[in-house]
Amino acid sequence: MKKEKVSSAVIRRLPRYYRHLNDLHMAGVERISSKALGESMGLTASQIRQDLSCFGEFGQQGYGYNVDSLRGEIADILGVNRGHAAIILGVGNLGRALLENFHFEHSGFTLTAAFDVDPAIVGQTQCGIPVYHASQLEAYLREHPTAIGVLTVPRSAADSIAGQLVRGGVKGIWNFTNIELNVAGQGVVVEDVHFADSLLSLSYMISEAL
Repeated sequence: MKKEKVSSAVIRRLPRYYRHLNDLHMAGVERISSKALGESMGLTASQIRQDLSCFGEFGQQGYGYNVDSLRGEIADILGVNRGHAAIILGVGNLGRALLENFHFEHSGFTLTAAFDVDPAIVGQTQCGIPVYHASQLEAYLREHPTAIGVLTVPRSAADSIAGQLVRGGVKGIWNFTNIELNVAGQGVVVEDVHFADSLLSLSYMISEAL
């Protein structure tokens, strides 16, 4: 597999490919051309080929792509099969919604624990996941190497908890707190999720269409 620098735009399209190939697999489709794949995703055939060429040689001329094979290759690229350990920080409305509705295992993550300060839920189990007090976070990370922290705490606690995650060896933070975390240069990848950004983009596009 190639190790060259891959643009962020290509990386952001990979989950779309994976999701679409999963749908094709579930529909019983065995092979598909780059033209048909592009048309179904709103991309050109050349874009499909160019994106995939960043990671290796896939498909055969005159045959197209074997859906299961390409699906497996993209799963490997995305790390879906690595079983990254993940924890949730904050079991309020959003954290609880993620626990109840988001299938972490489908994206290659094993959710192992949640943390909060609410005495009503600390020591309980939510959706099969044990909830610990936030004060136990650093001790937990020493005993349980964890790749990803899902941050859904209040804004006022975000930087403090992020710092504990960094010190505990966490490699990535999925940040739902709507603030920019102060962890630059500390070897941690942060993926910010700003719900309002998508809504404002939609607002702009609607306004332009009027």
